[in-house]
Amino acid sequence: MQPHPQRYGFEIAQRPPLPETAADIEAVRRDGFVVLERLITPAHCDAIREETARLLKGAGRNAFEGFNTQRVYNVLTKTRLLDDLIDHPRVLALLDQLFEPNYLLSQAQLINIRPGEAAQALHYDDGFYKVPRPRPALGAATIWAIDAFTEDNGATAIVPRSHDWGQSPVPTPAQTIPCVMPAGSAVFFVGTLWHGGGGNHTNSNRLAFTAQYCAPWLRQQENFFLEVPRETVRILRPTLQSLIGYSIYPPFMGMVDSMHPKRVLDA
Repeated sequence: MQPHPQRYGFEIAQRPPLPETAADIEAVRRDGFVVLERLITPAHCDAIREETARLLKGAGRNAFEGFNTQRVYNVLTKTRLLDDLIDHPRVLALLDQLFEPNYLLSQAQLINIRPGEAAQALHYDDGFYKVPRPRPALGAATIWAIDAFTEDNGATAIVPRSHDWGQSPVPTPAQTIPCVMPAGSAVFFVGTLWHGGGGNHTNSNRLAFTAQYCAPWLRQQENFFLEVPRETVRILRPTLQSLIGYSIYPPFMGMVDSMHPKRVLDA
């Protein structure tokens, strides 16, 4: 996987790489993923669990969502506790290496895998962009372990180095490894990596948060312009505003009445 050319200056100040960035991006280019351990504190995880208990209801609508899995969508409207995960500096440093500036948040959700849930079908996240493989990733994702991920409680199953595969073969569960990591950690992977949620064979829930990102010229999975009220957007920090689409892909993709979309926040 080759570095992505940085053709345009970033709308916000250009960020220098972090000390960890070189090793992180090397792992991503080689294996398709990297585990970033203990990025948030136990207290932050506790606060997210408490907030999530208030928001969770129902269960999945199909086998892919998981009939025994609970999900919370439109999180930017419902809580501020996940903002620091969406634009965490370690994550943005990787995205800066992979995509042109003003890349976008595609979707974000809380996922609570409950006891008895079966393993999710293996898939790759940017497969809905109908561009044949092999190809550079068009998106990337983080999955944050709010509860520790273990081999038995639903740790994400990944197929190392499958990001460079062509259209076939489709991997089997025997080719996966569990992404075991302590609470407060995140796994970062590119959108062409085969993976799936693990089955939960314990008596406890496994809470996670995932954020997916995409290149700045692609359509996002969530329609943040309809989801997130302007009064909420106004209180978001500039990085988050840019990520949900209040930004421009040069020369003018994303404009509103020929002007930068952030102008509407002043109305």
